[in-house]
Amino acid sequence: MSDQQQTPAPGAHRHDHRRLGRELGLFDTDPLIGAGLPYWLPDGAAVRLALEDYIRTAERRAGYRHVYSPVLGKRELYEISGHWAHYSDDMFPPMDLGSEQVVLRPSLCPHHAVIYRSRSHSYRELPLRMAELGAMYRSELSGVLGGLTRVRSIQLNDAHIFCTLDQVADEVAAALEMIRAAYKALGIDAARYRLSLPGPGGKYVAAPEKWKRSTELLTDVLDRSGLAYEAADGEAAFYGPKIDVQVVDGAGRESTLSTVQVDFHQPEQFDLHYIGADGAKHRPVMVHRSVIGSVERAVAHLVEQHGGAFPAWLAPVQVAILPISDAELPDAEALLGRCVEQGLRAEIAGPERGTLGARVRESRLAPYQAVIGAKEAAEGHVALRLRDGRRLAPLPAEEALARISARVEAYAGELWDDVS
Repeated sequence: MSDQQQTPAPGAHRHDHRRLGRELGLFDTDPLIGAGLPYWLPDGAAVRLALEDYIRTAERRAGYRHVYSPVLGKRELYEISGHWAHYSDDMFPPMDLGSEQVVLRPSLCPHHAVIYRSRSHSYRELPLRMAELGAMYRSELSGVLGGLTRVRSIQLNDAHIFCTLDQVADEVAAALEMIRAAYKALGIDAARYRLSLPGPGGKYVAAPEKWKRSTELLTDVLDRSGLAYEAADGEAAFYGPKIDVQVVDGAGRESTLSTVQVDFHQPEQFDLHYIGADGAKHRPVMVHRSVIGSVERAVAHLVEQHGGAFPAWLAPVQVAILPISDAELPDAEALLGRCVEQGLRAEIAGPERGTLGARVRESRLAPYQAVIGAKEAAEGHVALRLRDGRRLAPLPAEEALARISARVEAYAGELWDDVS
């Protein structure tokens, strides 16, 4: 993923994810673990898991099948794929295992190509959509590391679609729609769409006809989609052009979050084929697609976009339960149990943590605050305070949780449905 630097805007660091990530207890680093190798604290892990669950659910609904593949591969694997020749400066050095050399993978596509060719495939199976949320490693220089945006250990939302040439345009268009839907659920905006093309230099596979054909396919999809886009030389992958979805952080820095690529190179390198209707072997096209790119970069952008006030479905604590006094603690614990049963992330902020006003302020980032006083406890109700400042009339606890769950399950941006 490439970055383009821009002049920081005034007040740009108000939502710096590195500062907020530590203040909110989302992630941290330690010299003993190493630079560029962040670890996730419980609240950060909750955000990450919710994001990963969203992506896997969206992919299953779109017809993807999930796989797991190892983070190591023989050097020969990356020599075949072309990564070793074009990308070895960004890879960790090989490790000797007996007579073999293995490397930490810098991408998932070679593994997926090998998984595809492990079985024979008919044209009736295509498009075959393969997805994985998998770890990969980049040997980034210490000077460019920062927070979650540039790391050495990356959890990538990756997918590869093996399809016929006639299916490529529809698959690319469907991937762009998945990206649009994800951005809506995440409450973020694309700054621009970029058609990333090769530039001068020898870092690209020398196959002019393949480059021409794949560029024409992506250009046609963008033109028919009605999306405004800009072409950029020198930003392509070494094996093919791509559509990059760019986002901008609070400091005005632009980076790639999502991408769709067309690849004629690796299917040939790995001798991939399917059996066509004519009974003969045919070469599939490989479409690379990432909806949110790396989980690390996505969370960094979400922290800066929302300042820690995540959409309800993504929030580490979705319901903060506030009993007014110790007398309501049993009712608060019962409500916590109901939240857990319904899959909601909740915690009790009891009287031992201060006055009600102090606890309301402390829980200000939770989308929902459920206040329980003597009257609510007696009637089995809760008084909800929404993060946007609204206070709702007391509701039966079951109804309140059902309506919260409905908003969460719909990945809704609005906190309440306003239906009486």
